[in-house]
Amino acid sequence: MKHKTFISDLSFSAISAGFIAVLVGYASAWAIVYQAAIAAGASQEMIDSWIWALGISMGLGCLGLSLYYKRPIIIAWSTPGAALLATTLSGNSIGEAIGIFVFVGVLTLLTGLSGWFDALTKRIPLPIASAMLAGILVQFGLNIFTSLQSDPLMVGIMLVTFLFAKRWLPRYAIVAVLIAGFICAYSFDLINLQQVRWSLAMPVWTWPEFNLSLLVGVGLPLFIVTMTSQNVPGIAILRSTGHNQAPVSPILSWTGGLNVLFAPFGAFTLNLAAITAAICASEEAHPDPDKRYIAGVFAGVFNILAGICGAAVVSLFAAFPVAMISALAGLALLGIIGASLQSTFEHPDYRDAALLTFLVTASGVSFFGIASAFWGITIGLGTLAISRIARA
Repeated sequence: MKHKTFISDLSFSAISAGFIAVLVGYASAWAIVYQAAIAAGASQEMIDSWIWALGISMGLGCLGLSLYYKRPIIIAWSTPGAALLATTLSGNSIGEAIGIFVFVGVLTLLTGLSGWFDALTKRIPLPIASAMLAGILVQFGLNIFTSLQSDPLMVGIMLVTFLFAKRWLPRYAIVAVLIAGFICAYSFDLINLQQVRWSLAMPVWTWPEFNLSLLVGVGLPLFIVTMTSQNVPGIAILRSTGHNQAPVSPILSWTGGLNVLFAPFGAFTLNLAAITAAICASEEAHPDPDKRYIAGVFAGVFNILAGICGAAVVSLFAAFPVAMISALAGLALLGIIGASLQSTFEHPDYRDAALLTFLVTASGVSFFGIASAFWGITIGLGTLAISRIARA
């Protein structure tokens, strides 16, 4: 019976949303992960192992959790975490880096088992969470037009394709944009296939070494950055797209467990995705929210394929022009940006707090190594508390 339900829920739009999410994730952020691997002293074989570990672990997380909970649950690496590692790991051994990865995975597992993070996020009002989400995603919407300035013909064709497809083929608008972008990039000779390295990835085990000063100085900031800039927005995505009872604690537990299991092969940190999850949870994936989990399942399938094929897939994704990927991501996120802004300003009692949350998050400010999403939520909740005291 479950098999028949899955088959009946299949749709090309959801499958393509899963593919686009993986494409955007790898093409836009792998360079930062690569820099982190180099800073950790990884050899080329180890870097290929990082690709394998991240692809397989993210894929298993997406596929298993999306199938089990029937929601588009996307597990990804922490891009801000990778940026942190790229600036802090230099001069340390690869074993010590692996020790940090295991440590962060254990902390994530314990956080999930304790349930405190779930209880905390449930206290964040939806307008505040939506404002933070809109602040994170708005830059991707703006990137459509900065990309239009850098490559007006290709991005212009993609934009016009989107507008026409939204009118006559709304379910396949993003698929049409992807096809149009690929045809343009190929026709204009913008795809650099010379850098594609055709090889499969092989896992390489590295024994972890636990250096207390590094665990405190790098591991704890990595954990905090991942929780505040990735998991909080990831939960906001789930709840703002109709999944208000998202099982946060079990998801974090499984994420932490996968992180610990694959850390010795190079999975530096895993978390709930925000940007790519928004693509899979949007109306473009499927008009029925109950059938969007298919996008999460196929994001898992494509992640696993990316992990197995390793450097070939990563270099292939990197061969696409930056303007095409930026425009594709922005257009795929337009719907959820609009829905988040509507929810942000819908309730007058939350409007000031939500506006500040949106502005602080969108500004990209960072204090003490903690990303703007955390400060947006903090200032928004503080503003809300002061307004309630003033009315009391």
